[in-house]
Amino acid sequence: MQTIIKYLVLLILALSVQLINAQYTIQNVNNKDKIEELKAKKEDIRNDERNFLKEKVEAINKQLYNGEVTTEEAQKLKKEAAKKHALNIENRIIILENKISLLNRNPDRSSSDEDKMMFRIGGSEDGDTSFVYFGKQEDDKPKNRKYDRRTSSDFVLAFGLNNAIVEGKKLDDSPYKFGGSRFLEIGWAWKTRVFNNANFLRFKYGYSIQINGLKPDKNAYFAQQGNQTVLEEFPEDLKKSKLSMTNLVFPMHFEFGPSKRIDKDTYFRYSTDNKFKIGVGGYAGFNIGTRQKLKYELDGERIKDKQKRGFNTSNLVYGLSAYLAFDDTALYIKYDLSPIFKDQIIDQNNISLGIRFDMD
Repeated sequence: MQTIIKYLVLLILALSVQLINAQYTIQNVNNKDKIEELKAKKEDIRNDERNFLKEKVEAINKQLYNGEVTTEEAQKLKKEAAKKHALNIENRIIILENKISLLNRNPDRSSSDEDKMMFRIGGSEDGDTSFVYFGKQEDDKPKNRKYDRRTSSDFVLAFGLNNAIVEGKKLDDSPYKFGGSRFLEIGWAWKTRVFNNANFLRFKYGYSIQINGLKPDKNAYFAQQGNQTVLEEFPEDLKKSKLSMTNLVFPMHFEFGPSKRIDKDTYFRYSTDNKFKIGVGGYAGFNIGTRQKLKYELDGERIKDKQKRGFNTSNLVYGLSAYLAFDDTALYIKYDLSPIFKDQIIDQNNISLGIRFDMD
């Protein structure tokens, strides 16, 4: 038995040595490939910086054409830009040569930190990087950017209280629970600057999924009587009664508010970070689903009843909406001009008030 164990230990040690040697050989091959790749990047660096210099010169020429700088100032800016990018080439090539030297001295070391993986939520301030990114760690070389980006995009999330205004009654007389009735909105919006040389007015448009919930008061539930949808008292003690209406809508707003212009070497951006904004507009779309959820007990058994029906809700949905925001957070209100239920004797219109986040 001891002999068998001894041979097993020797076999494991031999395999371990072979694996270590194989790993070392693979790492050596990877490092040689990496060294050749780094050497080839030198010309890419020169081309990159020449392109950046070209963009900078074009931007200066545009400033000169618009009368923002004089001829003498333009020449001075061009010389400074040429000097800067020449230094960039020199410094970036030195960094590459240092990496090559490091790999030559340490063939058993990981090829580069550039192979590390990263996960990021949230784009850059100017919106040139994606909101969500997963992949190899991005290098620090400058990226080509459009001189003027008039359109940006936001992820939209809103939630809060929901209710209905019944024709001939005040909101205080609503048959639905305050606080218990809520709404949720998730969507994507694009924002386009209206004027060429000012950012005070923006046009915001996109698409959203809106889920409006209504919880009837006093043990009531929704029932259809022909072409009418009415509230009736449920025969059992309801633990929960809720009607959810899911709509696909296309919001459009005019957004007003100050912004800060940020000028870079080869581009400029308008930023509304830490600024007040007012949005006024509306939305139109379609009802894509209606469901009533009932929870109650019958003969000691807990019952959950999910009813997926039309409930005579309006197929076409449209209304008005507005928000008052600071930075990415807003107080949000929306009101359906279309009635909740069609062909009703008494109309009811959905109204929502809550918090909205526009995250770029």
